[in-house]
Amino acid sequence: MKSAIKTRWIVLLLLLPTAVWAQKQERQVGDTTYYKTLIPEAKQGLLKDVSMIANMNFAFRNEFVDGEYMQSRFRNEQFRLEIRGQVHEKVYFRFRDRYTRAQTSESIDNLSRSVDLAYIRVDLSDKWSASIGKMCADWGAWEFDWNPIDIYEYSDIVEYADNFLTGVGFTYTPSSKNQWTFQVLDSRTKSFEELYGQQPNFSESKAPLAFVANWRGSLFDGKVKTIWSYSLFNEAQDMTGKGANMNYIALGNEFNFNKFRFIYDFKWSDEELDRTGIVSETIPNDLYDYAVGNTLYIGHWVNFRYVVSPKVHLTFVGMLDIANWKNSFNDPENTTGEEHIRNAWGFIPAVEYFPWDDLNLKFFANWVGRSYDYSDYAQARFGAQNYSTGRFTVGFISPLGIL
Repeated sequence: MKSAIKTRWIVLLLLLPTAVWAQKQERQVGDTTYYKTLIPEAKQGLLKDVSMIANMNFAFRNEFVDGEYMQSRFRNEQFRLEIRGQVHEKVYFRFRDRYTRAQTSESIDNLSRSVDLAYIRVDLSDKWSASIGKMCADWGAWEFDWNPIDIYEYSDIVEYADNFLTGVGFTYTPSSKNQWTFQVLDSRTKSFEELYGQQPNFSESKAPLAFVANWRGSLFDGKVKTIWSYSLFNEAQDMTGKGANMNYIALGNEFNFNKFRFIYDFKWSDEELDRTGIVSETIPNDLYDYAVGNTLYIGHWVNFRYVVSPKVHLTFVGMLDIANWKNSFNDPENTTGEEHIRNAWGFIPAVEYFPWDDLNLKFFANWVGRSYDYSDYAQARFGAQNYSTGRFTVGFISPLGIL
């Protein structure tokens, strides 16, 4: 009975009256505009302004650890089903669910962690819009802006973050060259204890919110594009009542030169309580079985793309993530004052082949190499060991438009 009711609601949602879509920039959208959907437009009727997209990344992986071959396997790297469209002249909706993640309800927003997006956008005017629901936190940088199926491996800061949060956001688009957004979001999806453990030095904030400001710019006739953001997370307070916040800056810069494109993203996350968690994971539980305080993460991410021809693209991604523990001076066995914990390196050369001009589907072959180098302090004090991973992968990627 419940299944039948649920089915009826889904059908009713898809049959809502629709109108012409307003042209607004959206995060993590794959391009499905230049080829026909599987269901012809002539048969779509009332669904003509609703899209259903199967975001797929499927691959055959050959995996290595410290240079030693481990295994080969087929893997659904990404499968995210998305439905979006216009249900009123001023109202747009978007829903995306990730089938390659456990479907467990989170304690804060009461949504499954597999749900990336579940929100509506109301267009207040030609320049202003408001979004309400679970949405992309509008971090700066290009790495997080792309459709996730196009990312072969995320850098540490993005991989460990809560990137989809519930709240409200406002967007101001004065021209095609500038867009500003401001969001107020839940700062996390898990409870304070789930994320930070039983804290002896911090207590949970009564209003654990995140404030995000973002600027997107297009300069020099589109040759230079930016996605810059600043975020403040109100997470906790110490025993004196002083707030323990996270400050996050992400600066994305894209440079276009005909067939060649270069992107540099810089990320800086100063965390008075270790939100990213890499430093806390490095420290054994018999020393600290909870998240430590005063960590700093710095990320550098570059992307090169060269268009050999419309059908063949060569790409390279390089990344460096630096993890520091600024509070390590309180460790009685840290005699040198060392703050550095580890560097995580990454490099991803790839060849992409687009066989059809009227279908956004590409086949790829790449190598994903990662190297994790711990400081002498982390090795001696916490028993951390350097290691490297690699995988040779071949597969396909497509935001396949069904409707």
